[in-house]
Order: sequence, then C-alpha cells, then structure tokens
Amino acid sequence: MSINLPEAMKVFVRVAELSSFTAAAEQLGLPRASVSAAVRQLEAELGVRLLHRTTRQVQMTQDGQVVYERAQDLLADLDDLRGLFRANPAQLRGRLRVDMPQAIARDVVLPALPAFLADHPALDIELSCVDRRVDLVAEGFDCVLRVGKLTDSSLIARPLGEYRMVNCASPAYLAAHGTPRSLDDLVRHRLVHYVPSLGARSTGFEYVDAQGKLHTVVMPGALTVNSTIAYEGAALAGLGIIQVPEVGVREHCAAGTLVEVLAAWRPPSMPVSLVYPHRRHLPMRAQVFMTWLAALMALRLEDASETGSLRSEAV
Repeated sequence: MSINLPEAMKVFVRVAELSSFTAAAEQLGLPRASVSAAVRQLEAELGVRLLHRTTRQVQMTQDGQVVYERAQDLLADLDDLRGLFRANPAQLRGRLRVDMPQAIARDVVLPALPAFLADHPALDIELSCVDRRVDLVAEGFDCVLRVGKLTDSSLIARPLGEYRMVNCASPAYLAAHGTPRSLDDLVRHRLVHYVPSLGARSTGFEYVDAQGKLHTVVMPGALTVNSTIAYEGAALAGLGIIQVPEVGVREHCAAGTLVEVLAAWRPPSMPVSLVYPHRRHLPMRAQVFMTWLAALMALRLEDASETGSLRSEAV
C-alpha cells in the first residue's frame, strides 16, 4: 500500500506518541502492516532510522526525536494551509508552543485558558515557563511573551505596553531595618538580587530621576535568585527590598504583606512584547493566540507611549 509523505509523517507521529505500532494502527483505523510500511517509507525517504523496535516496546531514536518535532510542526502548518479560508476559527488545529514568565502564566493566562480552548478544541498548547530567554527557532517556539528590553533583531516583536515598577519590602523587614525615606538611606538596607542566571552580576537598585535618566545604586544583599517566584517569596520572607511590576504585588500591598517604599525613586517601566520568528506566513493558530493574549495583557499594562525609559533586564 502506497502512502504519501504527509500521511507517513502522521502515522509516524502517532506511533511515536503511543510507543506502539498496534495501538497506532487501532487509533488510525489502519492495518498494522500498513502502519509499519508507512514508517519504513518515511525512514527510506529521510535516510535515517526513526524508531528502535523490540518485541516489548518502540522508542524513538535521536534522529527520530528531531523528525517527530518537525513533523508535528509541518503537519500543523499543512492543516493551516488547508484551512486558510475557513470561516470558523474553531477549526484551528495543531500544536502551539509558547513561552512566558511564570507569574503571567499563573495569574493571567491559565485562568482564562479553558475558555480559549473551548473555542479552539483542536489546538494542542505546549506552555513553557522558564526564567531564561528561550531560543525561539532552535527550540521550535511559535511565540513568546517577553518582559524586558529586546536584543535579538532577527525576531519580530509586537509591543504590548509596559509594566509600572515599584519598590517593595515586607513589614517584618522594615521593622528590623527601618523604612528608607531617601536614597541615602539605602546604605543601611539590603536588596534581594535578581539575575537571569546565577553567576551574573546584579545591577543593584535602579531608579529614574525627574529628567528620565536611569541611575543605579550598588547595594548589599544576602540572597541572589534567578526565579521570579523566588524573588517575590524572598521579599515576603523579609530578606530585603525588591523591584517588581506593580500589578504583580498589588494584592500583597493591599493585604499589607508587602509595603511600597521610595515611591519617588521607582525603577523604569519594563516593556512587554510578543516575539515570534521571522516567517513569511505566520500560522493562523499563532495569530489567533497572540491576538487573544494581547487582549488579556492590555488590562494589566500601561501604554508604552506614555512611559519613559526601559529597564534592560528581563524579570
């Protein structure tokens, strides 16, 4: 039985996901022999071995893992092409791989995601939340939500707005060290240091003067973290002052578990952007998701045109 390349890729993906030729055949409604033939055809076409076959299990080879990732994207893109002129967006299908900060995923995206998936039931979303800058192209991301200044000119960025920043500390920390009233008071205080990766140097306490110029104050601190969740937790534990987006600590400030300090010396606002690879035709599933995400974020961000300098580190 002859099977075309897209069909062979579809069969291989299902075998790889189920680790079984028999289970894949049952799900696809094909004879087991046809499933085996499709995988052999794909291996012959690509010139690589895709699967390790034993009497008990089927596992992907290293090359098979690479082909599996690309096949998922290619099949999803083919679905996009076939449905380019569909009027019903619910027919969007395929895998969508996105990355965003943990706090945004937890507080903004995940609570709203059930309704989005109900509107697009054929989408399969892979959500990454890591405190590092992922490589969109090498790691196969459709889009990422980035907080901080952008540096990669090979990517396309869609500015969404900016986060207003504040300085905060816990009541316990302020009771032990006093409340700073001026920049001169910082010599008697500690900063919780945030760095993208351990070993990097913290910039210190950042603030913008009346003319919009950025300044930094070197400060001691007993703790350095590379996680935004740990950064907030350190302040709640009384380990020092932190500089964070106001929207992220609004509930803590309202509850009194964190207190804003040095309001006249706030850090510069941080830009928030949707970033995606430079592709001639952005998949419809990515376009729809980014439009939805931009609308969610609009309620939490300032208009970028109304703010001044930009902070250079991602949080």
